[in-house]
Amino acid sequence: MSRVAIVTGASSGIGRALAFELARRGWWLGLCARRGDELERIRREIESATAGARVETSALDVTDTARVREAIPELASRLGKVDLLVANAGVGGERFAGDDRFAVDEGIIRTNLLGAMATVDAGVRLFRASGGGQIVGVTSVAGFRGLPGHGAYSASKAALAVYLEAVRAEVEPGGITVTTLAPGYIDTPINNHMKSRPFLVSAEQGAARAADLIERGVRTATVPVFPWNAIGVLMRSLPDFVWYRVMRTQVAPRPRE
Repeated sequence: MSRVAIVTGASSGIGRALAFELARRGWWLGLCARRGDELERIRREIESATAGARVETSALDVTDTARVREAIPELASRLGKVDLLVANAGVGGERFAGDDRFAVDEGIIRTNLLGAMATVDAGVRLFRASGGGQIVGVTSVAGFRGLPGHGAYSASKAALAVYLEAVRAEVEPGGITVTTLAPGYIDTPINNHMKSRPFLVSAEQGAARAADLIERGVRTATVPVFPWNAIGVLMRSLPDFVWYRVMRTQVAPRPRE
């Protein structure tokens, strides 16, 4: 019987690419995203391109955390026993502290942190009932240090990584694996506006490397592992004055008051 995966944020970016990659590897899929029409188009593409593929979809905005609690088990009921849940849904956005667009930061935190936490929580409930499984939380190397102009995004990913660490300690004895994946620059709409994207890889390459790490059951990893694992160590250890100088060359200047 095929392995079964549920992926949130599957209508674009790395979530979409991961759906195609997992299908190619023989996984059955439950795909969630806000855009139900796009999910249906992806479902048709996957089933047309991949012999034996099965894809179920569910329109889901993860900021509706009560709906997440209902949607994940409902989708699972259509697929049978789920082996993997990927909390991938995320948004970006540039905002500098003190400007008039605090709603941008609120939206990022609601999606990337609260929505992801609700998804992980639903996964724990699902896998406790079914006897085990794997939960993957997609964070970012942007969570290693605060990126000027993207403070809420960095904060959301750092907070999610710490949350996943706590959940891992809680659920591993019960047969639930928790994997934290921190992508570097994957070529997706969330970062294609940025001035610099070092060590960029395509969404397809990123998805393939993410799938390898997922299937190995790693606890934590960057995507790709090289060079971002080493870069992550460097990012965390740089003195503040060096970090600030580097980052100021990578972002647009702060808007004038």
